[in-house]
Amino acid sequence: MPFIPIILTYLAIFVAKIAHVSLGTIRIIFLTRGNSVQAAIIGFFEVIIYLIALGMVLTNLDQWTNVVVYGLGFAAGNLVGSKIEEKIAFGYVHVHIVTLQNCGTLEQSLRDQGYGVTTMPCYGREGAHSSIQVLLKRKELPSFLKIVDKCDPKAVISIFDTRKIMGGYFSRNKAK
Repeated sequence: MPFIPIILTYLAIFVAKIAHVSLGTIRIIFLTRGNSVQAAIIGFFEVIIYLIALGMVLTNLDQWTNVVVYGLGFAAGNLVGSKIEEKIAFGYVHVHIVTLQNCGTLEQSLRDQGYGVTTMPCYGREGAHSSIQVLLKRKELPSFLKIVDKCDPKAVISIFDTRKIMGGYFSRNKAK
């Protein structure tokens, strides 16, 4: 087989596998967020790309390099899919913060930025703290965490994916 067609075959397998795995990542995100119609549409294209890439490998099993390129495409697809997921930052998160320093500044800073903040007293090994609950869009998370770090760099932060939000200050303020 001439050199150029071999390189083009490798490239086609590699790119198809990246597309397949990246689409799979996005499809799973849509499924976990309850968007089954979008997930089904993505799944349709995902499986077609998968079959094309796999077919290219299986019809040339004597070319072990195709299998290696397929594996490399799979690995790269995971990296690309995770980067795409970070960029689209689809959905919402629930952030739970346990303050270790005076939380008045943090609480006010978050409210000044338009976040709906719920605060409750809590007690830990070192005494009284505040438990702060905030719901926000995933896209806002990096700037949100900068505010928290500036006000209380030792705060304990837990972040949870949120499937659906109904009511509350969040929906009135952030929907505008």
